[in-house]
Amino acid sequence: MNNNIYTVFDKIKDRKEKEIYLKQRAKVIWFTGLSGSGKTTLASLLEKRLFELNYFCQILDGDNVRSGINKNLLFTDQDRVENIRRIAEVSKLFMNCGIILICAFISPTNDIRQMAKEIIGEDDFLEVFIDAPLEVCEQRDPKGLYKKARAGEIKNFTGVSAPFEAPQLPFLRVENTKPNIDETVKEMLKNILPEIKFDPLKVI
Repeated sequence: MNNNIYTVFDKIKDRKEKEIYLKQRAKVIWFTGLSGSGKTTLASLLEKRLFELNYFCQILDGDNVRSGINKNLLFTDQDRVENIRRIAEVSKLFMNCGIILICAFISPTNDIRQMAKEIIGEDDFLEVFIDAPLEVCEQRDPKGLYKKARAGEIKNFTGVSAPFEAPQLPFLRVENTKPNIDETVKEMLKNILPEIKFDPLKVI
């Protein structure tokens, strides 16, 4: 029986064949930044633009992950690590199907992002730092989370009662204070497209 299982998995198409079929290079584009920095907004616009260019993508963010696969996790240090570990493992599975992942998560420390990079693979991990100062994010506060954190209703809130470590050498830094959204997305595309563009001449 075990031999039959191995035979089935041996017949599954590998990542390279799926990339050839989809005509794209699978990557994980990892957006990090404070709550309110604009990660999900920019991730959604980037996905829309890539789809228009015939790239096949999937977004993972706090809303679709915390409501499902990670709904049993809290916001303790241990659960934050486990949250990112699961996301990285799921991202790797998608990527092995040839899909481009756009992940939008605070992922607040260098160590936690390094863990994600090691799981996914350094060559496939594009770290994009959505850089907006705390005061700007707190003014936006689209979900009222900073207000609750300041009132003590939310514990271990990044930027208020828990630290955020800015990436030291991100693939791309996006300043998102008073952005021209269209120009911001164009700048991201200019940097990301060479990484995901499929070149049949490079297929081994």
